[in-house]
Formats: sequence, structure tokens, C-alpha cells
Amino acid sequence: MQFLDSWGTHDKRTLLYFSTAALGTFCQHIQNCDSDCEAGGLLLGSVHGNHMIIEQATFPTEWDKRFRNLFERMPFGHDTIALSRWTASKGTIRYLGEWHTHPEDHPHPSGLDRSEWKNLSENRLDKRPMLAVIVGRKSLYVELVPSSGRGPLLSPMV
Repeated sequence: MQFLDSWGTHDKRTLLYFSTAALGTFCQHIQNCDSDCEAGGLLLGSVHGNHMIIEQATFPTEWDKRFRNLFERMPFGHDTIALSRWTASKGTIRYLGEWHTHPEDHPHPSGLDRSEWKNLSENRLDKRPMLAVIVGRKSLYVELVPSSGRGPLLSPMV
């Protein structure tokens, strides 16, 4: 599967670029088989005004809870990587959001996804919307989630 790297809101006020490494992480965890469990992690990158570059998507860790239709990210491992990247970059590479897979061709968020995203967005220290990505078998679902819970969708730019 090949996902596009450039995304934007309908009005193009927010643009997003996924690095080859981040897209590679997504592709490595697509749930192609009935036995594949959900996977997920953090989205780390830089902010340029309203625009973002996603440089890294962390891999699932041994502490994460992974099931066919559920992924629960544990802080161990992911937080260490995020802090390390933040420190090494002098604050330019930071937490931008979360990603996880769904066993669907074209994924959509569940009620649990929405609840978790709202909670994560409400607790952001920088008060920016949280980037939420769901990786399906054939497409990505990409949304900027503000503390109110629902935000603009981003679409691939072709």
C-alpha cells in the first residue's frame, strides 16, 4: 500500500507532510490478515505556523495492549522517545498527535476513538489541536481534533 505524503484541510489553511519514515511505519502495521492486531503510537514532528511536518511515528511497544479491534498505548517507550526527540531538537520536534490502525479498508473513528482524542486534545499544554490518524488497509483518516472534540478533516493533495 502506498499512502500520499501531502495532506491539507479543504481551505488549504493547514497543510501536513508525512515523512517517508512515518508512512513506512503506517504501512508496516496495516491489518491485512484476520489475525493482525491494531497498532499505534505517537506522531512527532515540527510546526510551521498552521502547517506540520510529521517526521516520526513511534512503533507499538511490548507494553501496549493490542487486540484485533483495540489498541491502547501505554506511556512506556513512547514518552521516552518523544522526550528524547524534544530534547535533542531543542524543542522543535514535538508531540503532534496519535496514530493507530483499524481493520477496515477506509477507516472511520469509533466512539472510543473520539472520546480518547477529545481527552488528549483537552490536556495539550500548547493548546493546539491534536492530529489524529487512523491507518486503514487502503486509506488514511486524518483529523485535527480541538479540545471541543471534532475538527477539520485533512485530505490527500494530489
